[in-house]
Amino acid sequence: MVIHSLSSAHAGDAAATTPYTFKAGYPTGASGRHAAEDADFQRAVTAYRFWYPTVSMQAIFEASHGAGLKDNEAMFVMATGPRHVGFTLNSDTPYAAAVLDLRAGPIVIDVPPGPYIGLVDDHHQRWIVDVGLPSPDRDKGGKVLLVPPGDAGEVPAGYRVGRASSVQVFLAVRALPLKGEPAALDALRAVRIYPLASAASPPPIETPDMTSKPMDFTPLRWEDKLEFWKVLASILDTEPSAPEFAAMQGLLAPLGIVKGKPFAPDARQRALLERAARVGRDQLLVSAWESQRADKQVWSDRRWEWAGLIADNGNFETPSGLDLEARDRWFAQAIAASPAMFRRTSGAGSLYWLGLRDSSGAYLDGGQHYKLSIPLPVPAKLFWSVTVYDAQTRSQVQTDRDQAALRSLFELKDAGQGRRLDLYFGPSAPRGQETRWIQTVPGRGWFVYLRLYAPAANAFDGQWKPGDFERVAVESLAGPV
Repeated sequence: MVIHSLSSAHAGDAAATTPYTFKAGYPTGASGRHAAEDADFQRAVTAYRFWYPTVSMQAIFEASHGAGLKDNEAMFVMATGPRHVGFTLNSDTPYAAAVLDLRAGPIVIDVPPGPYIGLVDDHHQRWIVDVGLPSPDRDKGGKVLLVPPGDAGEVPAGYRVGRASSVQVFLAVRALPLKGEPAALDALRAVRIYPLASAASPPPIETPDMTSKPMDFTPLRWEDKLEFWKVLASILDTEPSAPEFAAMQGLLAPLGIVKGKPFAPDARQRALLERAARVGRDQLLVSAWESQRADKQVWSDRRWEWAGLIADNGNFETPSGLDLEARDRWFAQAIAASPAMFRRTSGAGSLYWLGLRDSSGAYLDGGQHYKLSIPLPVPAKLFWSVTVYDAQTRSQVQTDRDQAALRSLFELKDAGQGRRLDLYFGPSAPRGQETRWIQTVPGRGWFVYLRLYAPAANAFDGQWKPGDFERVAVESLAGPV
């Protein structure tokens, strides 16, 4: 047998592309330590990005607990506004939400007939089941039975089943405000949750209105700190291990996060984990705002992008495996996922387009003024809206005006039936157009979601397109459109 060594040219190429030194085929001591440190950092960044949705969901749970709401016993309702800090929450439809703990046994979600849109996601923000219009029940009402992990018991007749892989899950339901927001809030209170064991005589639940109360559903306070890893370690200790996550849990062991063991990182691990949290968070935001994917563009002649890169799949699955870039991009911007949120077919669910650049390609600037032209009629069978979000918090922009959305059912309901509707964005309002204006904050970047509910076919085939954001001079905004 002949053993070949690297040629000097090959060895030189290798030395030019790696910081590690090998002698006679073996790494030197210093190179070994350097490579091990680099490997741990790479593992930490990869782990951060993968587990971000899990930690983000924990922030939602803690917002509910912080408001004094008990799992399985309370479901809050709210008409969302800028005071509610949550990744791309919208003001289009009031929300009801509840944290459910399946350690108590199977839980029933009983949705009455009506225009509801809802889902249940697990602790890792993986889709379990839809309720209401996106589900087979449509608007007829129905009962879903949420089953804990490993429960192989027989499902009684009359229920659709949702099998959870985590013990804590999240229920979110929206009621379409076809008759106004107060009516929709009342409709949400008609949704019931109760243990299967009490199905013969369901106990009442609390339904507090959180509309006027500030709440923070985000992991912003953790996401670039060691606290991110503390929260993750706690979650993995309480939730069952998912076999499909084995490789990702394996990444955590060298970092001091092992199920069943205290998280007590040493000084080296602390410094590495804090750095990985900052880098991982920034990489997620690059996926959100500067993805190199060509398929992010909706139209070749517009700056609009798809908020979700994957179509008709609630768990980012493809024949080749998980679409990790699509997953990173979505959970950096948003919370919760279901197939209905990503459908690109006529009449299905809701459609989300992301606008973060003006017609020149520059990011939207809170200190500048812009006009957005929307051709009429908008191809939404129910309604549509434009909502402004802060690029740093990924939540509705907070201003003295306390308004971040323009909605066809409310602010724009009397906008007329012309050929187009011009909307305005900037730190000050154009004279006479205050009702078509959203205030922005100088020094802060912002983006919008343009949402169409029950989109028509021409929203997808290119026959209808919104304009791009056009930067305009303040003096040009003085008169009527």
